[in-house]
Amino acid sequence: MDLANVEPGHGRSHSPVTALAQIPLIDVSQEGPVGLVSAQPARCAELVAAGSECYGGPFVRLADPLSRGWLTRSQNPYLGEIDAVAEVVARRGVYLLNLSYEWSCTSAVAADLELGGNRLQRTLDWPLHGLGRNLVVARQQGTQGIYYNITWPGFVGVVSAMAPGRFAIALNQAPMRRFGLPIPLDWFINRLLLWCTDSIPPLHLLRQVFDECRNYSEAMERLRDTPICLPALITLSGIEPDEGCVIERSETRAAVFPAPQCAANHWLSPGIPGTDRGIDSRERGALMKQLYRTPEFEWLVPPILNDCTRVAIVANAKRGLLMVQGWEVGGPATTVFELNEASST
Repeated sequence: MDLANVEPGHGRSHSPVTALAQIPLIDVSQEGPVGLVSAQPARCAELVAAGSECYGGPFVRLADPLSRGWLTRSQNPYLGEIDAVAEVVARRGVYLLNLSYEWSCTSAVAADLELGGNRLQRTLDWPLHGLGRNLVVARQQGTQGIYYNITWPGFVGVVSAMAPGRFAIALNQAPMRRFGLPIPLDWFINRLLLWCTDSIPPLHLLRQVFDECRNYSEAMERLRDTPICLPALITLSGIEPDEGCVIERSETRAAVFPAPQCAANHWLSPGIPGTDRGIDSRERGALMKQLYRTPEFEWLVPPILNDCTRVAIVANAKRGLLMVQGWEVGGPATTVFELNEASST
């Protein structure tokens, strides 16, 4: 499919609905990601194999034990879960993929003028085949209530999720620091800097926030103030119209941009050095600013939608509303998953 000619909309017209897979809703309750692997072993195995193909066998054999070593040294709170997943999968790559942070994203947060409350919408772009068709929605339980994690079997962190009556959050990769060397060497230096820190990965911080934070204010404070091991752009949407922001994070610094706001994979603050990530980051961000008020997935047009797009999401935590669709290179890979759970507030 030529994505340059995609018409606005969520893509149902491009393939017969009967030909598309459905995104399963899986209640893992207290079992969490380990239970998700047990429930969906085939999806997990396919994704680990795709990751090995994407990164290359020699790199995976080297990086997987190094990844576990870093998780051990940094006393990562989810190492036990990743160990359990690795034992079930019985194949190298689980530790590496659980620390992978190579995706690009476009997100927006604003008051929901139609339904009330606040709305988050986002795409996740990653040239890893199988992410769209193997997408699941996991109903997980934390100390502060349930939340719906848009995820993959074998992955213990959170990239995008919605907690009815509390908040919704999406994680974007930040620009890459440059050191004046070719991009592969700059990438390697950034990874070396990661090995020198013991702070929590952003995708594990999001998991903690969904498990432990009661409301938007607590979530914003935790996301803003917790030291992290890599820079990140975090889009947070609460339940009141004015509860929304993009949090621009370095390892120890934060800048908060109130809603309405959009984020792609470039810095919002002026003057911060770094190389934008993904395809046409600034064009994606500018287009999202024009289209974020459009309903459902009518904002899903090029270049927000591109060859690397794997996930599209709309969430309203006040209404308990969640819409998700998986994508692959050839077009939509799933039908649109829809959840409408009444808010407990």
